[in-house]
Amino acid sequence: MSMLSVRDLHVAYGGIKALRGVSLDVEEGEIVTIIGANGAGKSTLLNSVSGFLKPSKGSVSFKGEAIGRNPARIVKAGICHVPEGRLIFANLTVEDNLRLGAYLRSDRKKMASDLERVWGLFPRLLERRRQIAGTLSGGEQQMLAMGRALMTDGDLVLLDEPSLGLAPLLVRTVFEIVREFRGLGKTILLVEQNARKALEVADRAYVLEQGRIVSAGPAKEIAADPSVKAAYLGVATD
Repeated sequence: MSMLSVRDLHVAYGGIKALRGVSLDVEEGEIVTIIGANGAGKSTLLNSVSGFLKPSKGSVSFKGEAIGRNPARIVKAGICHVPEGRLIFANLTVEDNLRLGAYLRSDRKKMASDLERVWGLFPRLLERRRQIAGTLSGGEQQMLAMGRALMTDGDLVLLDEPSLGLAPLLVRTVFEIVREFRGLGKTILLVEQNARKALEVADRAYVLEQGRIVSAGPAKEIAADPSVKAAYLGVATD
């Protein structure tokens, strides 16, 4: 049984079909990436899994059970979402942002332990724990968004464009953190326009084009596909 199972998912914005029969699986402990051009439907897919969008057709199951469309219940079930653009609480402190990630939890001892884990993973956030989050750099805000996701104590992390707008050095750091997440026992579904980095870190990959999955397989095989190289990796093919 897959940890996450998406079957025949259709989503439309008015008359525009954003997803057209998308099906995919994510197994426990995997890093699975979805690559595709702008407008392919990648963020729509994650927003559908986390309950922010209502599909017109199809199903989403988590650990064998349908998860419904209530975002709070989905978080409580064990899915956390790091959205594109980070969406931190800009007027609150770094620490308050992290504590809000645990707003559905009551296990105070484990919450305290998880907060210490976040400080260890992101020492820069510890240095700025009393700082207003909106004054952080873009890279620091991304660290905060990822740390907030860890505070939910979810098993599945949805990461939407974590490297967007970051300098190359910070991009490298973000993908190192993605690997660290797996080391902490998290399963990851990653949406990322930096296809090269995403395929380097992932176990398996799906290619999404115009709302449809057009290719799927081990990340190394997808990265070696001539059409993927030409379209997403900037590699010319004969």
